[in-house]
Amino acid sequence: MRVGYFLASEEHPPGELVRQAQLAEQAGFTGLWISDHYHPWNQEQGQAPFVWTTIGAISQACRLPVTTAVTCPTIRMHPAVVAQAAATTSVLLDGRFALGVGTGEALNEHVLGDRWPDAFERREMLAEAVVLMRRLWSGRNVNHRGTHYRVSEARLYTVPEHPPPVYVSAFQARSAALAGQIGDGMISVRPDRSLVDAFRDSGGEGKIVQGGSKACYGTDETQARRTAHRLWGNAWLPGELGQTLPLPRHFEQATGLVTEEAVAEHAVCGDDVAGHVGRLRAFADAGYDEVYVSQIGPTSEDFFRFYAERVLPEFG
Repeated sequence: MRVGYFLASEEHPPGELVRQAQLAEQAGFTGLWISDHYHPWNQEQGQAPFVWTTIGAISQACRLPVTTAVTCPTIRMHPAVVAQAAATTSVLLDGRFALGVGTGEALNEHVLGDRWPDAFERREMLAEAVVLMRRLWSGRNVNHRGTHYRVSEARLYTVPEHPPPVYVSAFQARSAALAGQIGDGMISVRPDRSLVDAFRDSGGEGKIVQGGSKACYGTDETQARRTAHRLWGNAWLPGELGQTLPLPRHFEQATGLVTEEAVAEHAVCGDDVAGHVGRLRAFADAGYDEVYVSQIGPTSEDFFRFYAERVLPEFG
């Protein structure tokens, strides 16, 4: 299994994200994920740079492949615009780019005043958006009149030699099945074998599966847990709250439902090598091909040194 690094746009300004991309390459990580947000999840995180600008800078700073984890190409940004952004990005990265897509969260997609559709409609919109983007990546003239989108005489003139692969995000079985049907791969943040099986059984056999994980490296485990809870307690909210809450302050209010102990069950905190290795191996055991780990908090240099010396060698 390959191990990459997950750049958290919600937590760091763009220059720092570029620096971390370089540190990840130097440490021996095999690729990069980068989140695509209009808002952070909470005020403590405090950042949300435009992901396409950041990736442009990363393309000139290191040679690692990059995947958006994930872009919502359906509401805040029209799929024809996302198609152009992804095509240009793939050209800049010499083809080392994959477009990770998902049905989005109200947190980011409500900002233009559009209504927030239910999950069924959002999946339908995503499927149509993927079809449309692939047509545009052909470099041919495109007219489209679908259920959700209209395109008139659109043509992308800057296109990569090969269209970027599309990896579809999945948190439950229906989304995993959709990923198998329309995606070139699947993305998830849960080491859940049932999701991988649903993806494979729905057309995903032989396609890539990427996972995402969080860690909070530090020599004081108690402090690391507190940092992880303060910055990313939102990541483990129950049910559909993560998709439906519209503002960072709502996530701050809801994070009271998540204890430090619950966070520590999902994000490895501290400096125990076995714990960090075991968390990543859980993804391998669930059938994932790649996993991308994100460091929570400011100790990035120590994290990259720790992973370069103690963790990544366990994965060859």
